[in-house]
Amino acid sequence: GVPFRDIADAIGRKLNLPVAPREAAHFGWLAGFVGGDMVASSTATRQALGWHPSGPSLLSDVAQPDYHSGA
Repeated sequence: GVPFRDIADAIGRKLNLPVAPREAAHFGWLAGFVGGDMVASSTATRQALGWHPSGPSLLSDVAQPDYHSGA
């Protein structure tokens, strides 16, 4: 799993924006998900569908120059 903070840091770097801690109220209904920092696994999907991911990791994908070109 990728910690939410690491995802926020990667997006902040990509957009050249500062990343700072926020109170739960800042996230509204999403606060439970953000604060929970829940780890997910693709094990069940891999087993059920025979799926084998071959692309980049989330953080390396966000770091790509053309990840979000705005087009």
